[in-house]
Amino acid sequence: MSLDNYNDTQRNIEEQRRRKAENFHLNIQENFDDYGENSTYDEPSEINSYSGQDVKEQIAKKSKNELKKRKKAEKKESKLKNKHNRRVFRWIWIISVVIVGAMASMYIITGMNDMLAINRTDSTVVKIDIPENPALDDVASLLEKNGVISEASYFKIFANLTKTADDFTQGTYEVRKNMDYEAIIDNLLSSGNRTDVISVTIIEGQNILEIANTLKEQGALGDTDKFLELCNSDKFDEDFSFLSDIKNGADRYYKLEGYLYPDKYDFYKNEDPESIIYKFLNNYEAKINEKQDFSGYDKLTTVKKMVENSDSGYSLDEIMTIASIIQAEAADTKDMYYISSILHNRLSAGADMGVSNLGLDSTKFYPYRSAKDVPDGLGSDYKSKYDTYDKAGLPAGPICNPGMDAIKAAINPADTNYYFFCHDSDGNAYYASTIYEHNANLENIE
Repeated sequence: MSLDNYNDTQRNIEEQRRRKAENFHLNIQENFDDYGENSTYDEPSEINSYSGQDVKEQIAKKSKNELKKRKKAEKKESKLKNKHNRRVFRWIWIISVVIVGAMASMYIITGMNDMLAINRTDSTVVKIDIPENPALDDVASLLEKNGVISEASYFKIFANLTKTADDFTQGTYEVRKNMDYEAIIDNLLSSGNRTDVISVTIIEGQNILEIANTLKEQGALGDTDKFLELCNSDKFDEDFSFLSDIKNGADRYYKLEGYLYPDKYDFYKNEDPESIIYKFLNNYEAKINEKQDFSGYDKLTTVKKMVENSDSGYSLDEIMTIASIIQAEAADTKDMYYISSILHNRLSAGADMGVSNLGLDSTKFYPYRSAKDVPDGLGSDYKSKYDTYDKAGLPAGPICNPGMDAIKAAINPADTNYYFFCHDSDGNAYYASTIYEHNANLENIE
């Protein structure tokens, strides 16, 4: 082979290599284009390292842009949603205000109409029985149940605003259905409108325990313990001078004994004990200041003036004690004046007469009527501190509540020289000036 041919051959070989190299690069580009960015084609290490970094940067940039776009879209969507929610809430709030306002207006209008009795034209009278120690809820419920009011809640508001919520008391009242709230409350707060009236007659000579039992049995007294407690208190001294004049209250069983004037009374069912006692005391005060016809006197005068002008020296309280003994011991009105004479004679007699003690059976067991009335807890040997067999002179206070005849007899006794008396089983009286005559009378009546 000549040199020229050799050279030609070498050139041909190089030309073929050059063409193969171009074809190789061309095939790589075509393959890359076929697989795209997500191709898993394995490139040579140098080419793969350089191209992956570039792709990562492009992906990161694109992801960042996409994230910004997404956040922007979410923010815009959130604003639109919030705006929608605010609009919905605003409408709900407006509707709620309108509804609440309408309901409040209806409640106020309805309540005002009920308060003024505008729509209540029925004048029917109904009885309202208010229980003991009533709460405002009880009263309002009773009025609503009986058709006197229609809005119990509004009535309670009115009662609280007028400060009458705590003033209601037990009783039966007559109320018309067409009365407004003010008239209803005025009616219920006035005792004069109560219809549950109980007439009770207190018999002359009953003591405080017996009076309490009578009141309780007939339904006029609810709290017996409170009644008895008040009867031995200074609660009423400021209102009645005849009580404030009593100086030995601590020595008595019941300070008010003798002053619960026996008479016919009208009480309310389960009336307050304090109110009951005031009725007794007011009546007593009226009676001692009422003009009476006293035997031996030409003109009428009062018990109070007779006591003040008496030469006996006895106070009104001592006269009431004497009158209580007369009431407990006498068989009739005529007998009262003779027993009064005997009591006065014995109280003023000297020691030589042997009658320093009154010795009256009616005082032995006071405040109980007799031995059988003494509570078991006090024992069979019970002894009253009022017992005139042991105690000289008058007991500390009255032993019962005397009537006017006994009081008048105590002030104006018969003029006798008797010191003793007794009665037979028929109530016939026997009087004596000496113990011997008295013993003879006792033998005759046995």
